[in-house]
Amino acid sequence: MFLEIQDLLTPEEVAQMQEWGRTRRFVDGRVSNPNSPVKNNLQLDTNDPAFAESARVLAGALRRCGEFMDFVLPKQVAPPLLCKYAPSMNYGLHADSAILPLSPRPIRSDISGTIFIADPSTYEGGELSIQLGTRRIDFKGKPGSAVFYPSTTLHEVKPVASGERLVAITFIESQVSDPACRELLYQLKELSAQEGLNVSWENRTRLQYVIASLHRMWGSAS
Repeated sequence: MFLEIQDLLTPEEVAQMQEWGRTRRFVDGRVSNPNSPVKNNLQLDTNDPAFAESARVLAGALRRCGEFMDFVLPKQVAPPLLCKYAPSMNYGLHADSAILPLSPRPIRSDISGTIFIADPSTYEGGELSIQLGTRRIDFKGKPGSAVFYPSTTLHEVKPVASGERLVAITFIESQVSDPACRELLYQLKELSAQEGLNVSWENRTRLQYVIASLHRMWGSAS
């Protein structure tokens, strides 16, 4: 299941990310995946002070987004990282690593996320292409929008023909590791939010009881 969010970032946050994209030091993206023969991009130098600040701002945007929180049920979120693609750069077909060696503890990547920063009219190519069965679904969002998808999917970033693609990426370990269970909880919460006032308080309470009980059964808080 995919989740698209249209206005994850405010215009001011987008402008700040774009400024950092122009002025801060970016390094070879293979520094975080040196064994990949298909990764050809740039990422913000984690030694640059803008890394911690940009990660803080982006993580704050995620936390304040109820739709994101309900969809991913986050246990731990990897610090979002700004990435750039200049002309001829791409990231070939790949699956994301299962375990990310982060501090204070490694996290399991259940859900991957891309937050679009650059205006799509300023660059050609660079679509995020996710394989779903026999089809490829392409995403190229407006500044401040985002897409979240299972980390188990095969996906790629198509070559940039001109301009510069600027995005932020992150990975989420969910309280509910099974994607089917996670989707059921999300659908039940959406149903409760949309139809809860159309049923009796007793039945609404019963629905909340089912949601909480399933979350407790399937989830892990530690």
